[in-house]
Amino acid sequence: MKTKAEESNCCHGGSWVRGPLIGKGSFGSVFLATSKKPRSRFACFPSSMAVKSAEVSVSCSLQKEKEVLDNVRGCPYIIGCFGEETTTQENGEMVYNLLLEYASGGTLADSIEKSDGFWLPESDVKRYTRSILKGLIHIHDCGYVHCDIKPENVLLVPNATSGGGNFVAKIGDLGLAKRSSAQRKKKRKLDLNLYLRGTPLYISPETVMESVQEPPSDIWALGCVVCKMLTGKSPWDGAEEMNTEDLLRLIGDEHELPKIPTGISEEARDFLKACLVRKPMYRFTAEMLMDHQFLAGVGYHDPEVKDEALLAVRDEKLVSTPTDSELTDSSVSGDWLLLSDDSSYCSSWPEEDEDLEVQCHGRSDKNESFASSLNCLASTVPIGALAMAEQIVV
Repeated sequence: MKTKAEESNCCHGGSWVRGPLIGKGSFGSVFLATSKKPRSRFACFPSSMAVKSAEVSVSCSLQKEKEVLDNVRGCPYIIGCFGEETTTQENGEMVYNLLLEYASGGTLADSIEKSDGFWLPESDVKRYTRSILKGLIHIHDCGYVHCDIKPENVLLVPNATSGGGNFVAKIGDLGLAKRSSAQRKKKRKLDLNLYLRGTPLYISPETVMESVQEPPSDIWALGCVVCKMLTGKSPWDGAEEMNTEDLLRLIGDEHELPKIPTGISEEARDFLKACLVRKPMYRFTAEMLMDHQFLAGVGYHDPEVKDEALLAVRDEKLVSTPTDSELTDSSVSGDWLLLSDDSSYCSSWPEEDEDLEVQCHGRSDKNESFASSLNCLASTVPIGALAMAEQIVV
């Protein structure tokens, strides 16, 4: 049965038309959208976009993603954001829409699956890895940790200037991103960031054992992604058949090491070893990996997107005032920030430096079983507004 936000025919935007459903997740649904006036010199949006939608009352994760995207803008290796908009359905329900760059190449996971057991050529793996690294460097420089790097969250966008059918890998799905510890201004009694984020197959050992998610955790996840591109498998032997509890036990066991695959180049093996170091202090940073021999000579002829100029033009267009006809069935905020008097809409996400005392179920006793500690883990489901409210002790 379709949810209300999936009834696309009655929920178009002021300047765009909602098209077919192209994806679903815990956050809501993704639609392909087209601009109403793609050839107009005053058009606010490109001819095609991906629109993430959820009813306003449960759009907390999407609004969080918009906040992060605003703070990491300016990088051609992170999926572009064109703003946000609320639309009204025929039944009066309000829908929050996040307007994003459309990745016609699908996800990296799609590309791996289509390889039909031959996996990706090492030349493609190198190009995609370099793009992901450049995106991670920017995210980390902006004071964030992505927390959910995996093939499903890497999008492939056509390289408009190459003409050869090549795709550029761009990092997407930043709804689980968090501020790194260096960016948090105050130390709280119990940090909200103890609520672990991500997908178990790509979670680092320090995340499992110490509830730590910092830039090195993204590098560990990148190593798992590179291994998946090269071999179609996780570096943890048999991990795909394990349940979540057994998998996390394996990752957290200090005597266990991920398996570095054979049948790949020595440079690739050495790159994986640099990513999959159990102790985060000895793990390579994204900047160090950019200089690794595995990526030598990659990207020197890749055309760079002149992102700063494009973003400046795009931002000027986004703040332009829409006409009365464009506002008939939609509400677009002038500064592209959704505001609501109803706190249940979660239009304002808690600041990272607020003093909050958080109760984390299943973690009050150090002697409790490992299985009970998994109650703190949000696998691929972002922490919603209701879950957040339940955990904050006033």
